[in-house]
Amino acid sequence: MTLVFDATPLNYLGKIDRLDVVADLDRNLVVPGRVYKEVVGEGMKHDYADAKRINALGRDGTIKQQAFEKNDQFEQLVQSTPLSPADVAVILLADELEGTAVLDEDYGRTVAETEGVETRGTAYLVLSRVKDGEMEPEDAREIIDGMLDAGWYCSTDLYSKILRKLEEFAPE
Repeated sequence: MTLVFDATPLNYLGKIDRLDVVADLDRNLVVPGRVYKEVVGEGMKHDYADAKRINALGRDGTIKQQAFEKNDQFEQLVQSTPLSPADVAVILLADELEGTAVLDEDYGRTVAETEGVETRGTAYLVLSRVKDGEMEPEDAREIIDGMLDAGWYCSTDLYSKILRKLEEFAPE
C-alpha cells in the first residue's frame, strides 16, 4: 500500500519528534514534490527542527519524493476549490498511485472522497499502530496531546473519539 502525505501529518509528527509513527510503517511512503518543497525546502530555510527530521527521512529513502505532473484535473481542482496546489497534488498523486492520501483537513478529505481517493489522517495512523500492537495506548495519547500542544487542530468531538478508541485498545 502507498501512502501519499500532505504537509500537516509530517509537520506535526516532526515537531514532536515522532516521525517513527510513519517511518516504521511497512508501506511505500510518498510526498509530492510540491509538499516536500513546502515542508522541507521552506522549513530548512528557517532552520525548523521538523523540516530537518523530515529531510532525514527523505535522505535515507524512508519517504520518497515524487513529482506530480499538472493536468486538466489538477487545474480544475485548483481553480474550483480552496485547496492549495500542494493539497491537490496529494489527492491526485494518491489516485495515480492507487494509494491513500494522508491529510487532516476536512475539506481536502471531502474533495478526495469525491474524486474516489481513499483518505486517512494523522490520528488514524497513530491509532492503527496501537491497534496492531506496535504502540501502547499511553504512548499514542502522548503523541496526540503533543501534536495538540504544538498547534495541530483537532475538534473536541474527534479528540473524544480518539480517547474512546484508545480506551478500547487498552489492555484489561
